[in-house]
Amino acid sequence: MKAAVFQGPGSIAWQDVPDPGVEDPGDAIVRVDVVTVCGTDLHILKGDVPEVTPGRVLGHEAVGTVVETGRDVRTVRPGDRVLVSCITACGRCRFCREGRCGQCRGGGGWILGHTVDGTQAEYVRVPFADLSTHPLPSAVDGFDAVLLADIFPTSYEVGVLNGLVHPADTVVVVGAGPIGLAAIVTARLLSPGRIIAVDPDPARLEAARKLGADATVAADEGPEQLVADLTDGLGADVAMEAVGLPETFETCTRMVRPGGRVANIGVHGRPATLHLEDLWIKDVTITTGLVDTTSTPMLLHMLAVGRLPAKELVTHRFELGQMEEAYDVFGRASDTGALKVALGGPQHTAVQVPDPPAVA
Repeated sequence: MKAAVFQGPGSIAWQDVPDPGVEDPGDAIVRVDVVTVCGTDLHILKGDVPEVTPGRVLGHEAVGTVVETGRDVRTVRPGDRVLVSCITACGRCRFCREGRCGQCRGGGGWILGHTVDGTQAEYVRVPFADLSTHPLPSAVDGFDAVLLADIFPTSYEVGVLNGLVHPADTVVVVGAGPIGLAAIVTARLLSPGRIIAVDPDPARLEAARKLGADATVAADEGPEQLVADLTDGLGADVAMEAVGLPETFETCTRMVRPGGRVANIGVHGRPATLHLEDLWIKDVTITTGLVDTTSTPMLLHMLAVGRLPAKELVTHRFELGQMEEAYDVFGRASDTGALKVALGGPQHTAVQVPDPPAVA
């Protein structure tokens, strides 16, 4: 089969690799029908995730069809259409039993495209398939569902839930890429009073407005002053960091009010300064986290009944064999306007998806 193989910092190749096979009784082999590229994959390419070594098949999000299962798999069988979660859960260790599957110590956690071969391939081996795949209703489109493998549960759990968003809160989302946009969408579920999006890219700020941000501001146009003006100088109740850069994290800590919450979602490859000389007196809570995907069934139900605008985040579609082109388009988002790229289906060329409709 062919797969996207990490060659080392700055390089991937779509090349031949051995077909995966069942290695453990809980494994499923899934034919990949739809897959996407994540911002974390770009961090890997930059060398920010040293655990990923050359030769690794990348990717941790997919929709596919089960073609083979190990003898212990009970909840899916060959022919089933499934969502492959970015988090693999053994279901037995302390952390899985506590619902912290991202911290699994039984052989799971974030392993796909990280410590084992991932989903950016024609086929993928999924360990602990009973707890790491989700059967999909036939009415759910694969290009929509693939966004629930990672970005929607990540934004909801690590951003909205960790940030303890409440009705009437002022919420600032720093970074209007896919994760930040999904954070805006899922924060709206908790009825905040105001959502403010911060990003340097005008196109992404426009997408943020269409998906529910009440105010937007360019990163170089005084976001801290805007937040102060809109909150009578108090600051945001919740500031979500959705980029993974020292400067964006530090911006969040300056915009949060006394007693507020900073929810870090971004993947960081460099140290950030924690200004405790300013924060120690403000009763600020800072949270970090890797998604656990415990919210995935709920989000899938919302998608199935039309309550989650996932489709609007996919701006470019490719055939699976166009993986290198998809990486290039996604990696140059400021030039290409890419929000989320998806690969699969009969497309032979990239398709620019129309702008999303306004959210009422």
